[in-house]
Amino acid sequence: MESFIIEGGNRLSGTITPQGAKNEALQIISATLLTSEEVIVRNIPDILDVNNLIKLLQDIGVKVRKLAPNEYSFQADEVNLDFLESEEFVRKCASLRGSVLLYGPLLGRFGKATITKPGGDKIGRRRLDTHFLGFKNLGARFVHVEERNVYEIKADKFVGSYMLLDEASVTGTANIIMAAVLAEGTTTIYNAACEPYIQQLCHLLNAMGAKISGIASNMITVSGVNALHGAEHRILPDMIEVGSFIGMAAMIGDGIRIKDVSVKNLGIIPDTFRRLGVQIIEEGDDLIIPRQEHYVIDSFIDGSIMTISDAPWPGVTPDLISVLLVVATQAQGSVLFHQKMFESRLFFVDKLIDMGAQIILCDPHRAVVVGHDHSRTLRAGRMSSPDIRAGIALLIAALSARGTSRIDNITQIDRGYENIEARLNALGANIKRVEIC
Repeated sequence: MESFIIEGGNRLSGTITPQGAKNEALQIISATLLTSEEVIVRNIPDILDVNNLIKLLQDIGVKVRKLAPNEYSFQADEVNLDFLESEEFVRKCASLRGSVLLYGPLLGRFGKATITKPGGDKIGRRRLDTHFLGFKNLGARFVHVEERNVYEIKADKFVGSYMLLDEASVTGTANIIMAAVLAEGTTTIYNAACEPYIQQLCHLLNAMGAKISGIASNMITVSGVNALHGAEHRILPDMIEVGSFIGMAAMIGDGIRIKDVSVKNLGIIPDTFRRLGVQIIEEGDDLIIPRQEHYVIDSFIDGSIMTISDAPWPGVTPDLISVLLVVATQAQGSVLFHQKMFESRLFFVDKLIDMGAQIILCDPHRAVVVGHDHSRTLRAGRMSSPDIRAGIALLIAALSARGTSRIDNITQIDRGYENIEARLNALGANIKRVEIC
């Protein structure tokens, strides 16, 4: 098991560039299954979740070539359909959350898929009902194979239909779109997720010959086509990593420039940090975070305590609540965080409380943070990363703390952040990766 050893208290300065977006990469790589022609994808992040998905595609017969760092060619012209029903395929899908995004393309192109509950973060219940209901509306049939604890899904031919999603699920929307592009007729998806990564998926599919309209809205219309062809695509910068770097710069930065962030695709993220009092300067497509001697949390117009809650795009992404919460521990003022979407994501605050943060965990979804205004620094400690986003939040806390901290289970951080210790050490951090027996 690998761990990080962090010497806290070092101010960070310099320039850092965000990686390609993890969540977009998982969708785009899965979409390459929809054609037998070559698809070239650039700016793919070199992280565990993405690399494991690429390996899974190779296992099912997709030809994968690495053209350059972070650039790959995919060609799914000889997919092994027998392997898709094997125990090995089911086992590998069960260990990888991103594997759920394979089901839409497999059903859309080949008419069958074997589904098991995917792995991933331990952040609470993440149901797949939206995916299944969407497939069913298109004409899929489900059979539960009890002895294998899997669902076999089959469809002789998908037929387009109107559907109102029960939740604006990002992966659910992506899966339904990918299943519908080769369907007969027109599919209308209302209450669709519309974040930039869904928009990017739609742009790629249209470049491949699909007919998708309503992009960037919550009503997407897909007119089915007979086949898709090859295309090229570049993945956006990872907005979650950008937000993580803003938080890091606010707490321990001595002036940091975050380059090439695609400001127009960050949505409300910069303004949410500004609500915590963080100064952010936009310069072209870069963000500059000057040293923050103090940052003061806003209150609402009527003087009531600031509340920050997650919501579907263009609201605050739930993936940044952990980072925002850590940043608030050194702000001046108080703020209530309401994590609506996952019931276990706030449990990591116990580690921050052990480090000296003043946090009241009201229930599994809400926490009140009383900021220290840098009057008291956090204490170093030993902790374990329960999920990707809590992991980076704990790393930020450890970098700001006095003394030596240790974070175990850093595989969770590696799932979402590319070579993070080397990139932060280049800014002045002191992070060592060690093997713990």
